Amino acid sequence: MILYDSAETECGRDMIEVNADISIEFPKIHTANGICADDKTYGRAAIGFDAGTNIVNWPAQMKMCCFLQIKEYFCRIMEFDNIICAPATIPGTGAISIIRVSGKGCLELADKIIHLKKGKLAQANGYTLHFGSIYENDGSLLDEVIVSVFRAPHSYTGEDSIEISTHASEYIVSTALEILINKGCKMAEPGEFTKRAFLNGKMDLAQAEAVADVIAADSKAANNVAQSHLRGEYTLAFKRLRDELLRLSALVELELDFSEEDVEFADRKHLKELAYSAAKRMEKLRDSYRVGNALKNGVPIAIVGAPNAGKSTLLNALIGENRAIVSDIAGTTRDTIEESIVIGGVRYRFIDTAGLRNTDERVERLGIERSIAKIKEASIVICLIDAGDIAQSERILKEVTSLLDNQKLIIVLNKCDLLEAQNCNIHYDVKISALKGQGIDDLINEINKCGFGKETDSQTIVTSARHYEALNVAIAEVERVLAAIDLGISNELLAEDIRAAISAINSIFSSTSEIITTNEILGEIFGKFCVGK
Repeated sequence: MILYDSAETECGRDMIEVNADISIEFPKIHTANGICADDKTYGRAAIGFDAGTNIVNWPAQMKMCCFLQIKEYFCRIMEFDNIICAPATIPGTGAISIIRVSGKGCLELADKIIHLKKGKLAQANGYTLHFGSIYENDGSLLDEVIVSVFRAPHSYTGEDSIEISTHASEYIVSTALEILINKGCKMAEPGEFTKRAFLNGKMDLAQAEAVADVIAADSKAANNVAQSHLRGEYTLAFKRLRDELLRLSALVELELDFSEEDVEFADRKHLKELAYSAAKRMEKLRDSYRVGNALKNGVPIAIVGAPNAGKSTLLNALIGENRAIVSDIAGTTRDTIEESIVIGGVRYRFIDTAGLRNTDERVERLGIERSIAKIKEASIVICLIDAGDIAQSERILKEVTSLLDNQKLIIVLNKCDLLEAQNCNIHYDVKISALKGQGIDDLINEINKCGFGKETDSQTIVTSARHYEALNVAIAEVERVLAAIDLGISNELLAEDIRAAISAINSIFSSTSEIITTNEILGEIFGKFCVGK
């Protein structure tokens, strides 16, 4: 099969020359009337090509679909025409290490290096375990291993795969990998196993990204969100959103089809209501990113206040160790200090900041600028009121409040054991003595009241910056639709903006049964994985 771009052909049109019989399955195409079938209303149809076939007279959308599917077909052949291997565990960190091998012919290759007491791996059924031995080139025993066999398509990658369990010696693992590579394996690239799972239709793109999130989850809340994405619940929310946009698109494009017959399928008010509803749903999903990103990477809590208000002492009390230097000298903390702890299943990142005050000392001023930046980046701000200096604390509280956007503010009266604390006229949420450890549990309860982690049980949460950007694009397109409706702009332009919004939403969860995602995006996503995944 040969593909010709329009610039390469004598007729100046895209062409395809097929030298061997091949069947291409077309993805679902949403046409003007939303129906899929033959050349006018086409969709998921297996089309067989004979030698000499060209597609120059096909409808443009169908032709583009054909090119994308053929490109995917050949990319898969070239990319999957090898066997990959990689360690799935870190050698030397436990009793057992696992080497993962995947690809057509991996069982036959494994038979060349793993000697079973009985039978061959190539004849083994899926979901079976086999005891064998691996020998070095000089004939000496490298290790006795257990081999797990997975048959396509019922494996993680959708291909024939094996997992070799060895002792966790770095020497054993590296030598076994060297033997595999010498026999024809290729070392897997980061995320290549999951990339193959995606391209083989085992999971959609959002689920593939969730694999990395599950591995990286370091708290119950982060794991709950990642598991929800991996199960497909996250994708379902975006599919519902896409369906809503498709209904809007269908109404607009149907009117285009029947424009000469003066048929109106929906008035402008109804179109605006549909677009407004979709925009609000997208905004809710986009706004969840602030919570999702915090849960994924740890909820940032800035501890702020005047110099000597007890910020470093509070940090030490919260984490249970002397992490920050504590001194009676004002301005001791010149830079931010960060420590993480898990509270109620949520990881919080406590950030000790430089005391806020007017100063001419250059280094301290830089520290204060960083403190202000941390206040703006934080999800929760703990503002300490120094019971020994109420007047200065009141000024600092006003300054901190002016810097807040959507952050949750917890006002804490520190040094509550001092007599001056009884005369505090500032409203506070909790009182503590960081030095004596009094009231720390009350402060933790106040942090829990902020609700981080509770959202994971009741709503769809966006944790990916890529998804956040896609939602921003989709929202901007729908806002253009709303403006165009108000201005009475033609349906042709409305339809174009709606299609762009649908495309942006599709990019979040697209699977190989739909228009294929670009290699650049796939490389960016799977390149962040560990090698063995």
